[in-house]
Amino acid sequence: MAGDVRVAAFAELPADTAYRLWALRSEVFIVEQDCPYLDLDGRDAEPSTRHLWVERGGEPVATLRLLDEGAHLRIGRVATRAAHRGAGLAAALVEAALALAGERAVVLDAQSHLVDWYTGFGFEPSGRGFVEDGIPHTPMRRAGA
Repeated sequence: MAGDVRVAAFAELPADTAYRLWALRSEVFIVEQDCPYLDLDGRDAEPSTRHLWVERGGEPVATLRLLDEGAHLRIGRVATRAAHRGAGLAAALVEAALALAGERAVVLDAQSHLVDWYTGFGFEPSGRGFVEDGIPHTPMRRAGA
């Protein structure tokens, strides 16, 4: 499964792949979860950001981005197309992101119903929960080595 994960910086992304990754994020977060927000926040184009995705039939069906925030890395924008959920694609992406992180600490803001799932990757709640776009979230951290 991990061999399926593709990784690229913004400057390395072919335009059509970038377009399809952002379309997938919009499909999941803006349309499906009914959260109108500005997904394109400028962080995708930062030189240190890494985009991870899995394709099926030449089409991205799962994605996440890994941001460098200095003291730690941040996993965000984890999205899987509905028809491909339950196949372990998000897990493969998280594992690949953690492999890229190496010994660095990693943080994320989990949708609260996924806290137990992220705990399986070594993350622990690291702060008070909050509501973003009507969805409860829990900050989580995986300590570095």
